[in-house]
Amino acid sequence: MSELRKDPVTGRWVIIASERGNRPGALPGEFPEEFPTHGSRCPFCEGNEDMTPNEVLAFRDRNSQRNKPGWWVRVVPNKYPAMRIEGPTLRVGEGMYDMMSGIGAHEVVIEDPHHDVRMSDMPEKQIEEIFWAFRERMLDLHRDRRFRYVMIFKNHGAQAGATLEHAHSQIIALPIIPKRVLEELDGSQNYYQYKERCVFCDIIHQEERDNVRVVESNERFIAFHPYASRFPYETWILPRQHESFFSDIQIREVSDLARIFKNCVSRFKTVLNDPPYNFIIHTAPFTEDDCPHYHWHIELIPRLTRMAGFEWGTGFYINPISPEAATIRILNRDAENTETPTEKNTN
Repeated sequence: MSELRKDPVTGRWVIIASERGNRPGALPGEFPEEFPTHGSRCPFCEGNEDMTPNEVLAFRDRNSQRNKPGWWVRVVPNKYPAMRIEGPTLRVGEGMYDMMSGIGAHEVVIEDPHHDVRMSDMPEKQIEEIFWAFRERMLDLHRDRRFRYVMIFKNHGAQAGATLEHAHSQIIALPIIPKRVLEELDGSQNYYQYKERCVFCDIIHQEERDNVRVVESNERFIAFHPYASRFPYETWILPRQHESFFSDIQIREVSDLARIFKNCVSRFKTVLNDPPYNFIIHTAPFTEDDCPHYHWHIELIPRLTRMAGFEWGTGFYINPISPEAATIRILNRDAENTETPTEKNTN
């Protein structure tokens, strides 16, 4: 059973998940250069459903059977979970230290039945289905009152933390709100109290007015390189209309989201030579009934640099390419004058 331990200095919670040490690609060599070879028995490929836990959601042909072939998106519990869904949420003290039982949910979204398909290659309709699966699982996990936050993320490539090559993303439901999310909530709340406006809505208006960091936009979404980008080509995708909860997304919005998302990851592939990347969906916590100050969004981060001693020691980030130059490069405008970094330490 995993457990959450609280750092008494920073207030940050850490998940101690010993079972994760048994998964492919675990220590030593946490992020290998290449994926392990599974041959014809990749657990995420169609026809190998017996290699995963029973599905909790699948979009499949009407006449197909549960946990059998015939699906196009499938969600299963993680075989090596960071959090376990069984049991009560226990909080105990160990002297001056605080600990919680590692109660939560850890699921894998298998994004396509075919092994070699990547999100940059998928039709927009398939990406719509993936986002719809995210929404369905978030709504279902919301019903469990032990959980306070659901994090949806993807590790694309071994250097981004993926341990299997087959396209997949992950969902983790937590009994606490992560520190990073609390910082965003506090910052956006302070801005709202001062200006009575959502800071993310103001960012959208500023980026549209400046038009030097916008990568793409459509009727319902905008993608841009944020002004204070931590990483080269870091990209945010936001809904134009103020929305706090990703789970409130509607059918008419999903198609626009899929289109802009596909175009962003396709540019990563063609302009940046298909780098490893992470994406994270930031959404308001379940505990927030009304959240006029917070705006859900997606952060897309190509892994072109590595954090080193300065970043770990200070919390500062060193970005070797300005977001304005990155925008020129990613849109293929004057591309020869903008160098794309290879993965390296930034110190």
